[in-house]
Amino acid sequence: MGEPTRLLIHGATGRMGRALLRLCAERDDCRVVGAVSSRSPAQRVVDGIPHFSAAELGGAPGFDVAIDFSLPGGFDAILAACLARDSALVSGTTGLSEAQQAALRQAGERIGVLWAANFSLGVALLEELVERAAAALHGWDCDIVEMHHTRKLDAPSGTALALGAAAQREGAEPRYSSVRAGDIVGEHLVQFATAGERIELVHRAGNRDIFARGALHAALALARRGAGAYRLRDMLA
Repeated sequence: MGEPTRLLIHGATGRMGRALLRLCAERDDCRVVGAVSSRSPAQRVVDGIPHFSAAELGGAPGFDVAIDFSLPGGFDAILAACLARDSALVSGTTGLSEAQQAALRQAGERIGVLWAANFSLGVALLEELVERAAAALHGWDCDIVEMHHTRKLDAPSGTALALGAAAQREGAEPRYSSVRAGDIVGEHLVQFATAGERIELVHRAGNRDIFARGALHAALALARRGAGAYRLRDMLA
């Protein structure tokens, strides 16, 4: 095995950031060289990892890939840092403006970049299967049912809309239904139906660690790629 991939975690005190720090510590193929959060850290070094505030991002050590789960207000700085160091960027920050999305695509001409609303590898594969089904089943009804915990306010979910977009690319016209109940982490069902038969494609998330694992998978795969704007499904092969 070669040298471990050097990771910078941007948004380290958030739920995803904490999960990434915990999961990376259990692996030998990656090493967190810096953790960045919006505020000044209470401790400068935690478990051997130096911590920085967002204002101190320029002083972070060299890294191969940054994993960003922060807020739109911090996105420009981490993208600029990656460009300055010729390092790749994996981001799951939501709410990016059109200008920020355009800047990310442009950055793909120089470095590897990957943005996703959902880092479940299973959902990435589901999106591909939905696209293939829609291409083969012209004229069939397409319905997407998503279920989440009661605290989730947006509906349909971003993942449901992404699955619907995959179906629309092949001519389907998806309809959406949303359920908010209990502590459901996330469930998405895409159904294609016609007279006498139907096909159901389902993904169920059992815990939230799957998203952090998917982001780590994407970061390690992206470190081996050249410049370009990638999707999570591009990292499955």
